[in-house]
Amino acid sequence: MENKRVLLCLAHMSGNEMKYIQEAFDTNWVVPLGPNVNAFEDDLKQMCGGGKEIVALSSGTAAVHLALVALGVGRGDEVMCQSFTFCASSHPVVYQGATPVFVDSEPGSWNMDPDLLERAIVDRINKTGKKPKAIIVVYLYGMPARIDEIVAIAGKYDIPLIEDSAEAFGSRFDGKVVGTFGQFGIMSFNGNKMITTSGGGALVCPDVATKNKIMYYATQARQSYPYYQHVDIGYNYRMSNICAGIGRGQMTVLDEHLAHHRMLAKMYAQAFAHCDGIDFHDNPSNRYDSNFWLNTITLAPGVHVKGEDRAYATVVHGAVGGAAGVVMQARDAHTGCEPDKAVEAMRLALDKANIESRPLWKPMHKQPVYKDAPAYVNGVSESLFKRGLCLPSGPMVTRDDAQRVIDTIKSSIE
Repeated sequence: MENKRVLLCLAHMSGNEMKYIQEAFDTNWVVPLGPNVNAFEDDLKQMCGGGKEIVALSSGTAAVHLALVALGVGRGDEVMCQSFTFCASSHPVVYQGATPVFVDSEPGSWNMDPDLLERAIVDRINKTGKKPKAIIVVYLYGMPARIDEIVAIAGKYDIPLIEDSAEAFGSRFDGKVVGTFGQFGIMSFNGNKMITTSGGGALVCPDVATKNKIMYYATQARQSYPYYQHVDIGYNYRMSNICAGIGRGQMTVLDEHLAHHRMLAKMYAQAFAHCDGIDFHDNPSNRYDSNFWLNTITLAPGVHVKGEDRAYATVVHGAVGGAAGVVMQARDAHTGCEPDKAVEAMRLALDKANIESRPLWKPMHKQPVYKDAPAYVNGVSESLFKRGLCLPSGPMVTRDDAQRVIDTIKSSIE
């Protein structure tokens, strides 16, 4: 019998999701407001320690966008962005007509390099005559950044800080929940995240006044007239009561999901600890407490994988590694910046064994769409992209599945 497909990261419905969804149907609350939305926001507020306010939204991308709207980011402005990330962190900057300025990573956390960030800020002030409008730091694959240093730099130059915690739900730095250090924090509840609302996100806000401002923009910026009156551009970004019901149910199993991801991380870490040429990305120190949303490895430059001669031999058809939706068909197997043949050969070996994997995020400063954006680089993110791979990590991945992943990787090394 063929082995089951081991998926990269897929949500698991095991809480009280159906109870809250049924309540929404029974009371006819099926719109972007209602009891589940309020209760879910309260649950999230409690998880953040109670000192912040939460707005539940349609996606994490919407949360990034509204944070920029609230900060007044617009045409002619620059926003400091982490280069090593998914495009949802930087695209909303362009939505606002502003320019992303990309900053490379440091090797410990793989996240924004604080020293390089400060040098970039100083250089942008010298070149443009004004300071950047905001900073967006990302917690890649759930790993916290050196956020204490980044907060200090943001404060030194009086630049608002946005924490993209979309991948880091439940992660902590120095015991504090990430997403609560800056002016705004981003949460994502996409179908592949730590918990899901099927699709959705949330914005962590500093106070009630800011929350009300965000809710105003998230509901088409309507004025209190007996008819529709608009003086601002708004957006249809609120979360539905049904989706929030799923989120409420998922919150009851959050601790189980966190424990499961960390259990898998421990398995991978132990399995590759004495495997020459394979490095598991673990917490850099005890100050970091990653949720290990996606567990990741890098292959050393000298490592070779069986089948490297077949890497990039054909054009990929469809999405890779759990991506959803429609993708435009590539016309060529190669781009100017791609993972090394060993990484692609390993991905193909895992795929042949019915195991999903995916390369690390391609740095934004290497994306064609951002070829003209300013970038301050040190080679870290590009090197990681060329040598790294994401492994199955979700709550549906069993110990036996993880062992099959480990065995397949080890047997694929030449």
